[in-house]
Amino acid sequence: MAVFTPVSRAQLEPWLDRYDCGRLLALEGIPSGIENSNFFVDTERGRYVLTLFERLAFEQLPYYLGLMKHLAARGVPCPDPIANRDGATLGRLNDKPAALVTRLSGRSDMHPQAPHCAAVGGLLARMHLAAADYPGRLPNQRGLPWWVETTPRVLPFLRPDAAALLRDEIAVQQRFAAQPDHAALPASAVHADLFRDNVLFDGTRLGGVIDFYFAGHDTWLFDLAVTCNDWCIDDATGAFVPERLDAMLGAYLAVRPLAPAERRAWPLMLRAAALRFWLSRLFDYHLPRPAEMVTPKDPDHFERILRARRNERHVLPAAA
Repeated sequence: MAVFTPVSRAQLEPWLDRYDCGRLLALEGIPSGIENSNFFVDTERGRYVLTLFERLAFEQLPYYLGLMKHLAARGVPCPDPIANRDGATLGRLNDKPAALVTRLSGRSDMHPQAPHCAAVGGLLARMHLAAADYPGRLPNQRGLPWWVETTPRVLPFLRPDAAALLRDEIAVQQRFAAQPDHAALPASAVHADLFRDNVLFDGTRLGGVIDFYFAGHDTWLFDLAVTCNDWCIDDATGAFVPERLDAMLGAYLAVRPLAPAERRAWPLMLRAAALRFWLSRLFDYHLPRPAEMVTPKDPDHFERILRARRNERHVLPAAA
């Protein structure tokens, strides 16, 4: 989350008149993140998050809002898009597509322990099963085609050893994507960005999952790998912390055991998940765009994670 397009009270109040939310009480920009303009909005009738979409096209957004509606209706704790009096969950504000969603309780825990990882692992498995019948279809916008397109744009900024690593891993992932095992992996709409800052805890209770705007059709295994690569690592080295990784995988597998093809693909999928975020952080760091409030994230973090995934041996636990 971030603020690229400012919104004033005078601009928001007439926009909110289209909703059955009551009078505006408070408006606050949210500084974290790098994609959209986000605001906390408090009214007489509730607490919400307002998002102005900076990159996504208007016609893409029903996919994301529909996915949140779909998951919320199936008991997944996630933001629920609010419809205006005309029944629309998507509008325009300050010349940008805009949506209002419910605000979940809790806050992110950036220093998770095994119980947090177990809670997230179980929730992720339930999210995958709940999304299996979501009818929307949109490819992961940061999937393999984007990796291939983006690599030559960031290569000039890299050290020779990092450039060699990037070229080699792209080639490995292209070969992997062409294999029958990859085609056999279960897939649906996935979150694709389930980092620590996108999960809220209310005390020790999991409050919910937020920020679905990187969601897309991809494999469930990729989504699990993305999550493990953030929640279960030593930040200084990128290596897995066994207690946290075992907790997350154990809780996930207790809800949804993996197919044989998924077990075989796991090591390469962990590398794919690390590559995706190394590339996106390189892109945002070296090719930034202006913003009122934004802090680019360190790309070296995911370079370390990718190197760690390439050097480790990964064995999945048996299903519970």
